[in-house]
Amino acid sequence: MRPAESRPKEKRPVTVRVAVWSARHPWRALAGWLAFVVLCLGVGLAMGTHKATGEDYRVGEAGRAETLAAEARLDREPVEQVLISARSGPLTQAAADPAVRDVTARMRKLPEVARVAPPVRSADGSSLRVAVIMKGAEADAKDHVAPLAAQTAAVQRSHPELRVAETGSPSVSVGVDTQRGDDLALSEAITLPVTLLTLLAVFGSALMVAVPLLLALTSIAAAIGLSMVVSHLQPDAGVGTNIILLIGMAVGVDYTLFYLKREREERARAGGRLGPEALVELAAATSGRAIVVSGLAVIVSTATLYLATDVVFSSLATSTVIVVLAAVLSSLTALPALLVKIAQRADRRAARRAQRTGRRPEPRERPDGPGRLWRALLRPASEHPARTLCLSVLLMLALAAPALGMQLRVLNKDSHSREIPALQTYDRLTTAFPELRVQHQIVVRAPAAEAAEVASALRKLSERAQFDPLYAKGVTPLVKTSRDRRTTTMELSTPHKVSSPEAIASLDRLRTDYLPDTVGAVPGAEFAVSGDVAHDTDYLAHQDGKLPLVVGALLLLTFLMTTLVFRSVVIGLIGVALNLLSAAAAFGLVVIFFQHGLASTLFGFDTAATSAIGSRVPLFLFVILFGLSMDYQIFVVSRMREAALRGVPTREAVLHGVGASAKVVTSAAVVMVTVFASFMFLHLAEMKQIGFSLAVAVLLDAFVIRVVILPSALTLLGRASWWPSRTMRRAQSAVPVP
Repeated sequence: MRPAESRPKEKRPVTVRVAVWSARHPWRALAGWLAFVVLCLGVGLAMGTHKATGEDYRVGEAGRAETLAAEARLDREPVEQVLISARSGPLTQAAADPAVRDVTARMRKLPEVARVAPPVRSADGSSLRVAVIMKGAEADAKDHVAPLAAQTAAVQRSHPELRVAETGSPSVSVGVDTQRGDDLALSEAITLPVTLLTLLAVFGSALMVAVPLLLALTSIAAAIGLSMVVSHLQPDAGVGTNIILLIGMAVGVDYTLFYLKREREERARAGGRLGPEALVELAAATSGRAIVVSGLAVIVSTATLYLATDVVFSSLATSTVIVVLAAVLSSLTALPALLVKIAQRADRRAARRAQRTGRRPEPRERPDGPGRLWRALLRPASEHPARTLCLSVLLMLALAAPALGMQLRVLNKDSHSREIPALQTYDRLTTAFPELRVQHQIVVRAPAAEAAEVASALRKLSERAQFDPLYAKGVTPLVKTSRDRRTTTMELSTPHKVSSPEAIASLDRLRTDYLPDTVGAVPGAEFAVSGDVAHDTDYLAHQDGKLPLVVGALLLLTFLMTTLVFRSVVIGLIGVALNLLSAAAAFGLVVIFFQHGLASTLFGFDTAATSAIGSRVPLFLFVILFGLSMDYQIFVVSRMREAALRGVPTREAVLHGVGASAKVVTSAAVVMVTVFASFMFLHLAEMKQIGFSLAVAVLLDAFVIRVVILPSALTLLGRASWWPSRTMRRAQSAVPVP
C-alpha cells in the first residue's frame, strides 16, 4: 500500500477524505458531532423506548400454548401475593383477621386491581396469603404494581406486630430492574477512575486522557438515543443499556487509542516537517482504515445473533451494532478535529516557549518497534516458534477442556440475588405454600361439541397427578373455559423449584404421558403446556436448534472478512482458529469459576449464580468475542502487513507488528478488562458470567494469542502466511529466503 501522501487525491478512501475534512474544519466537525449526539438523545427521549411484550418471548410449545390462551382471552393473569405472618410464634386468627380485612379493602379500591381472592392459610398455620389479581397483561404489570406495594406498606405500618410483605412476578421484575440500575451506577463508578488512570499512564497528559473518554461517553450517549428510536422497529428486551455501556466504553476507548497511537508515531517520524492536518491524514490512511474494518467486523459478527430469532439476542445485537457504529463515526469525525486543535495548541505553546528561550526544541524520533520488555516477551516466539506454539496451544486447550462439561440453564427467580425484598418474600411464600413454586398451564383447544369430553379428560389427568410425587397434593387445579367453549386451560402445581430436576421431569411426564393418554383421546383436540418450566425448557431447545446456524454463519463471515481485508486465505484461517481457541479457553474458565463454584470461594458470589451457566451466555460470548478479537487481530496484523509490503522479511515484519502495537494493545486490553470485570460486581448472575468471560478472554487474546501463538504461527509459515496475495508476493520477491 502506498503512503497516504503519495496517493492521488481522487483515489483517497472515504475514511481519509472524512478525516481530512474534519481536520481542516475542526470546529464544524466537533459542532456537527455534538449536534448529532444531542439530536439522537433528543429524538430518542421524545419517542421513548418500545419494550418487548410477552408475545415477543414466545418460543416452542410454551409459546404455542400462550398463543392459544391469548386468542381465547384466557391469558395468565398478573398476580401479587400479600404474605401475612407473625414476627414470632404462630399466627393467630385474632391477629390475622384485621390485617386481611385491611389488605382486602385497600386493594379493592385500586384501579389497577381486578379482584382480591379470599385468604388462604398455610398447611402449618404459620402464614396467610391474599392473592391480588391485577388488570391487564402479565408482561405489563410491573409498570402498575407500585400502588399495590404502597398499600401493602401502609398495612404493615398499621399492623407492626405482624410481618406483611408483597411478592409476585410484577414486584420481582421491579426489584430486578431497580437492582440493575444500581449495579450500572456502581459499574460506572469503578470503570471511569481505572480507565482514567490507564490512559494517564499511556499518554502522560490529562488533555490526551480526556479525548478517548469524551469520545466514548458521547458515543454511548448517541447510541442510547438511537437505540430508543430503533426499539420501535426491534423491541428492547431490557438489556440494551447494559450492553451499550459495556461495549461502548470498551470499543470507544480502543478505537481512539489506535488512532492516537498512530498519529503520535507519524508526528515523531515527521520530526516537525508536517502539519497537524497532514499527520491526521496519515493516521486516517492506516489506523482509520483499521478502525472501520474492526468496527465492521464487530457489527457483522454481532449481526449473526439475529439468526437466533430471539428477542433478547436481537436486542443485544441491535445495541452492539448501534454503539459500535457511533464509536466508529466519532473516531472518523470528532477525533481528527480534536487532534488538530490539540496539536495547534501544542504548537502555539512551543512557539511561545521558543520565543522566550530563544531556542527551538529539537523533535525526538520515537522508535515504533518493540521495547526491551516486549522483545523479551517475543523472544520465545521468534527463537523457538514450533516449541512455543505447541506449548501455548496445549495450555489453551487445557483451559478449554472443562467447557465440555458445561451445563446451561435459563436463569430465573431461583438464581436472582436474594437482596431483592420481593424475592425474600417469595422464598418465605413458597416455603409456606410450596404449591406456588411452579404452575404448569395446560391449554386445550377442541370443537365446542367436545367441551364435555375435554373437561372429563382434564379431570382424569388431575386425578392421576394426585398420586404422582412430582405434583402437589391436595391442590384443586384452576380450570377456565372460553365463552365459545372451544378453549380450556388448567393450572397444575408442582412443589419443586423451577430449575429442579423434579420440575423438569414433571413437565416431561405431562407432555409425553398424561396429556396424550387423556386429552389426546379427544377428537380434534390440540394441546400444549406453558409456564415457567415449559418456557425455560423450550427456550433452551430453541437456542440449541439455532446454535449451528449462528456459529456456522459467524465462522464463515469472520473468515471471509479477514481474508478480504488481508488478501490472505491463510490469515483468514488462522484468525478463525485463534478466535475459536480464545473463546473455548474463556468458556472453560467460566465453567471452572461459576459452574464448579470457584467464584463463590474466591469472590464470595452467591451460589445461586454459580450452579450453572446462563443459557444466553455462551452464544452471546461466542459472537461478541469473535467481534472484539478482530479489533486486536486487524490492528496487529495490519502493522505486520504494512512492514511486509515495504519489503521487510515476514519474520521481522511479524515481530515489528506485535512490538509496534504492543503498548496500545496492552492499554486497550487493560481498559477492556476493567470495563468487563466491573460487571462481576453486579448482582445479575448472567452479567457476572458475561463480565468475567469477556475479561479473561480479552486477557488471553491480548497476552497469549497475539503475543505468543500468532507470531509463532506466522513465523513458522513465513511467506506462506500471505498466500495468495499477489501484492505481497511482489513485495517479498526481493527479500532473500532465509
